[in-house]
Amino acid sequence: MENRSLGRGRVSVPVVGLGTWRRFEAAAAAGRHRELAAAAIAAGIALFDTSPMYGEAEKLLADALDGQPGQVLIADKIWTPSAEEGAVQLARAAAWYGGRVDLMQIHNLVSWPAHLTMLEAARDRGQVALIGATHYSSAAFGELAELMASGRIDAVQVPYNPAQREVERTILPLAGELGLGVLLMRPLGEGQLVRRPPGPAELEPLRPFGVTTWAQALIKWGLSDPRVHVSLAATAHPGRVAENAAAGSPPWFGPGERAYIQRLATAH
Repeated sequence: MENRSLGRGRVSVPVVGLGTWRRFEAAAAAGRHRELAAAAIAAGIALFDTSPMYGEAEKLLADALDGQPGQVLIADKIWTPSAEEGAVQLARAAAWYGGRVDLMQIHNLVSWPAHLTMLEAARDRGQVALIGATHYSSAAFGELAELMASGRIDAVQVPYNPAQREVERTILPLAGELGLGVLLMRPLGEGQLVRRPPGPAELEPLRPFGVTTWAQALIKWGLSDPRVHVSLAATAHPGRVAENAAAGSPPWFGPGERAYIQRLATAH
């Protein structure tokens, strides 16, 4: 799997990461969260994204890594309107993941002015490597762009897939201009884009790019934009992890292939 430099080149990351929204708790309910984490690491997926918003996902991830998070990169989040609780969330995450969080993000821009000051201090003392911000709604992209332009964050996490392309207007161009890292959420449209996948004949033109499944096509579609660094694909099934990871290697799609996948996504 290819690696890309995140946060103005300070951290090298694999281009496919494992999201933990809903899916990690589902894996734990089936007794498979440790198996899922191990399968991800074995497949080269060495970045895990989580949040206090995701129920018990943070704690379950720490348990799955068995106190040895050094072999992976952790992208966690602050998610609270309280500055005091934000500091608690950071301290708890750092304790779970070996004393440092590789990327700490302000989830959905909640109370970002207070949290950002706290995270900058944490970065100065080495408790946080990179600072990011996230949002799922295009209505908040103006505010996110203002924060990006301030020069105070290293990365953003936003939704991007063939059916959700609002970030192409402002967020991706600005990230490219500023050299900010970009993590993609919802590469599969929260599962909606894979409910009625194209058939084998429609996927055949994508085989020269190493694509054998529709999920791989969607993941590689996002990663083929050079401004993108990581695609966060969530799954509760250990068997699907290697399939997702396989989309993280070149060759990358050109404009023609990306347009073709966009047509398939809207047709299905």
